[in-house]
Amino acid sequence: MSKSCQAHSISSSSLSHSVSKRISSRVQTTLKKKRIEGEIRERGRMEGAAQLVSMLGQLVGEEYRILRSVGGQVAELRDELATMNAVLRMQSDADAGSVDHFVREWMKQVRELAYDAEDCIHLYIFRVRCRPNDRFFVWSRRLLTTLFSRRRLADELRDLRARAVVISERHARYGLSREALSRSSSLAPAPRATKHALRAANDPDQFVGISEQAKLLAAKVEKMDDNKERKVFSVVGFGGLGKTTLAMEVCRQLEAMFDRQAQVSVSQTFGRKDLQGLLKRVLHQIVKVKPDKEKGIKEEYSLAPCDIDKMDLDGLTSTIEEKLMDKRYLIMIDDVWSIPAWEVIQSKFPRNNNGSRIIVTTQIETVAKTCSPGSDCIHQIEPLDEKDSEKLFLSRAFGFKDASCPKELKAEMGKILKKCAGLPMAIVSIASLLASYQSPDSKDIWERIFRSIGSEMENNPTLEGMRQIVTLSYNHLPHHLKLCMMYLSIFPEDYVVFKDRLLHRWIAEGLVEEKRGLTLLEVAEGYYKDLMSRNMIDPAPFVSNFRDGGVETCRVHDMILEVMVSKSLEANFVSLVGGQYGGMSYDKIRRLSIHGVEHGAKDLSTPHKKMAARRHGRRDVMEGMNLKHVRSFSMFELEGHKLLDRLDEFTLLRVLDLEGCSGLRNKHLRDICRMYLLKFLSIRGTDIRKIPSSVGDLEHLQMLDARDTYLRYLPKTVTNLEKLERLLFSTKDTWLSMWQPPSGISRMKALREVNSIVIRDNIQVAKEIGDLEGLQGIVVHVNGDSEIREELRKHLAASLCRTNALRWLNVGDTRVYGDNNLDYLMDLRSPPQLLRYLRFDGGVSRLPDWVGSLSYLVEFCMSYGRLKGDQPFAVLCKAPNLRIIRLHEHFYSGDKLVARTAHNFPALKEMRVSCHNEFPSVFSFQEGSMTKLETLELNFYDNQKSIEGVEHLKKLKEVQLIGWKNNSAINRALELLKEDSDRRSKDNNQYVVGVKYYD
Repeated sequence: MSKSCQAHSISSSSLSHSVSKRISSRVQTTLKKKRIEGEIRERGRMEGAAQLVSMLGQLVGEEYRILRSVGGQVAELRDELATMNAVLRMQSDADAGSVDHFVREWMKQVRELAYDAEDCIHLYIFRVRCRPNDRFFVWSRRLLTTLFSRRRLADELRDLRARAVVISERHARYGLSREALSRSSSLAPAPRATKHALRAANDPDQFVGISEQAKLLAAKVEKMDDNKERKVFSVVGFGGLGKTTLAMEVCRQLEAMFDRQAQVSVSQTFGRKDLQGLLKRVLHQIVKVKPDKEKGIKEEYSLAPCDIDKMDLDGLTSTIEEKLMDKRYLIMIDDVWSIPAWEVIQSKFPRNNNGSRIIVTTQIETVAKTCSPGSDCIHQIEPLDEKDSEKLFLSRAFGFKDASCPKELKAEMGKILKKCAGLPMAIVSIASLLASYQSPDSKDIWERIFRSIGSEMENNPTLEGMRQIVTLSYNHLPHHLKLCMMYLSIFPEDYVVFKDRLLHRWIAEGLVEEKRGLTLLEVAEGYYKDLMSRNMIDPAPFVSNFRDGGVETCRVHDMILEVMVSKSLEANFVSLVGGQYGGMSYDKIRRLSIHGVEHGAKDLSTPHKKMAARRHGRRDVMEGMNLKHVRSFSMFELEGHKLLDRLDEFTLLRVLDLEGCSGLRNKHLRDICRMYLLKFLSIRGTDIRKIPSSVGDLEHLQMLDARDTYLRYLPKTVTNLEKLERLLFSTKDTWLSMWQPPSGISRMKALREVNSIVIRDNIQVAKEIGDLEGLQGIVVHVNGDSEIREELRKHLAASLCRTNALRWLNVGDTRVYGDNNLDYLMDLRSPPQLLRYLRFDGGVSRLPDWVGSLSYLVEFCMSYGRLKGDQPFAVLCKAPNLRIIRLHEHFYSGDKLVARTAHNFPALKEMRVSCHNEFPSVFSFQEGSMTKLETLELNFYDNQKSIEGVEHLKKLKEVQLIGWKNNSAINRALELLKEDSDRRSKDNNQYVVGVKYYD
């Protein structure tokens, strides 16, 4: 290459390098500039972010402080609530005269604030509070998911405290004195000088002043003339005069004069839909009493209760027609309130020509005149005269017959009796109130009670006066009993309430106060007995069934119920919907009770009917009802209600009682199992077939009643219910269906009663039953394969020895016909010593000796025992307090059952033998046996039965035989019993002889 070319090449290369360098420098400058600009922008963003984070941090910190303080604010609110409840209690205990209209309004505001405070606290427990057993992940998730609820709850807490301040300032602004609420110390509850006993069904005092009227009316009712048509007699008078007592006494006196009798009660709201229930009650009571006056035997015909319950209205009507058409019958219809009700009832009883009678009681004269067109058939009940009034008062106030009044109190007693104006119920109420103040030093209290009655009874002894008497008795109840009495307004008129149902509802509602050394149930039992002794509630007939034995029931007098409803509505304690309460509206509902559908509401099922209802100005009270504050929901409208589809809205529900509600469906149980705060759940008598496994999430549940449903089993998760105290289970269509508990039942530490358990091939369950230390009642049967059955029995026996708290035990084997399948109970090392009720369902070679050592045993039952010889009496006679023996199917396999002289039985009052098989064929009683027996019932199923030695039972009051009508053995036994009873007439100790025939 030439030099020129090389120079050109070097020159070009240098130029290119120079250009590249300049370009690179520019690029670097540009990049540096952009980098600097980027850094500036990034720094700005970071500073802005830092500022934003700082601002958000301040907000979150404030929010966190608010949210974190929720628990503390709830604790403060608890203290505020305790103070409010103390003020409310002072108002409850205050003298009626010291509480004016302003005080009542102020207390109403405090009461509503207290309700809202309780709701707020329970919402915190339900939605916000982390639970003790939550793990870290669950705790963290719950904390995050409840942020909104915490914020809203914090706002509600602030509003509640602000309301409390306003109410307090209003109190101060109007100058209300706290002394106005201080109850006079002279009326403070005093220790009772004597225990006034519960009123017994055969209490002679209830007939004071009634006996003579009953004799006169009975003579009219009994009288037969040429006209043998059915007659209707009416007893008329206002509440509290004793109409029902009079009519029942007439029926008792005429028991032998009529072939069949029945006594039924009618409610104020009685309609055609109630007719079916009334006719069922009539059929359940069908009685055929001796047609021959000289025969001296009471005869009864029985219909199977299950057959009656399945009948529809037409079937009931035709059956009554069949049973009564050719008989002389006496029917008592109590408390008829309207002419239409009377007309629909009386049409169901045949108008025969046998001298039949109907007795009606009513408070309304026009109803009485419609029922009994002839004036000679209307009895105007009279108040007690002065002598009978005093006699009744003294027996109630001082607790025994022929009591006398201290001279220091006689003047006050006379004033009180004058104001009571001869009303038995008023006299009993006031006397029961004064029974706590019997000493002469109580004169001031008697004077104060006299002044409290007011002049109403003196000048106008009417229904209003009676209401004042009831109100006075209520006002002098202790605070806790007032709440329990108001709670009874939940139940409809004339409703028979099961005692256990009521007591457990009281507990679930928080109405029962804790007392050291007593369980809540024992405290509630004391409340119940106290109200019974004060005559605020009345005993109703015992109900008996296979699983539960005798069950105590009660009811509330109509007049008392009216006052309780008035008090409850005034205090917003209960909200009643339907029936006679149709059309009522409520702001905030705390306890909701559905008694029926508002008038017209049942007809609002189609758009056309809804439009018609609107045209007539009717409104369904359920639409738009706010349910979030409801803590108790009861339904007595058996067909169900559309509110069942809104169960998911009952956030704070503690008590859900749907007993007998046919409208309940399986889908509703899903909503029920989300009610976290639920304590009492009854689906008894419903058509439920399945309970979801989520029932195990109801960790506060104390009572689950699933009897008489279509359930075949319970989910395994039920063992998660560690607070459950009562678990009741049975199936409608078979008594053999029982709950088969899974392993883990020992977790249910609070369990006190379980009425239906079967152990199948699960030894672990048999072991765990012994871990239930608080268990007081259990029905347990064994059903396992032959190779494991003995192992099950051994471990169950060991468990029963560890259940030291047992009071009620029913133990059996599903193979009831197996040989001696209960012999594993023979050698219990330490049987439960507190047992009061014991039942064996299965074969035993002999009764275990330890049964006779049970000092507290009151009732013993047995079936399928196939005992022989001196069994069972040789063992049972050693139980010192045994009062009742019930012997059922196949309890004995010998020919002759003998109560020997050695079988003295120091406390036995009642023995009932109801087996249908041929053994035993002879019932024999030796001299000196069963010396205190009063009631004897024997089943004469076939013609081979006989009875011997009944003359040795010196204390007998009633003997009843059961069997078929044309049974020669029954006829021979009746003749023998009648002769023995007649021989006792000279000693005035005859007994009633009765026979009940299978229909």
